[in-house]
Amino acid sequence: MARISTHVLDTARGMPAAGVVIQLHACHDGERQHLATLATNADGRGSGPELEAGVYELTFHAGNYFRAAGVDLPDPPFLDDIVIRFGIADPSGRYHVPLLLAPYSYSTYRGW
Repeated sequence: MARISTHVLDTARGMPAAGVVIQLHACHDGERQHLATLATNADGRGSGPELEAGVYELTFHAGNYFRAAGVDLPDPPFLDDIVIRFGIADPSGRYHVPLLLAPYSYSTYRGW
């Protein structure tokens, strides 16, 4: 089974994004199935359950993170929930999905 992990960095404040709530969903035939909810640790890292090949979504609750950090956001915020849909082709692989995060931008990639 594939392993999944993430690392969220708050690029606006220059620090790991601790406490970001992340939901993991499996996507099959247009339906989403909730698999897990986690929060990043003090280093901004988190990991989920082992996964089979397929299509998945990670939902990062960025707006809640920035509000809890005292960042003044407009209502509604420009970025609130960030959904990253990705595919797992190799069920024995490691899938690391970092998120570089700011109130008005984000970037992601497949890390190792």
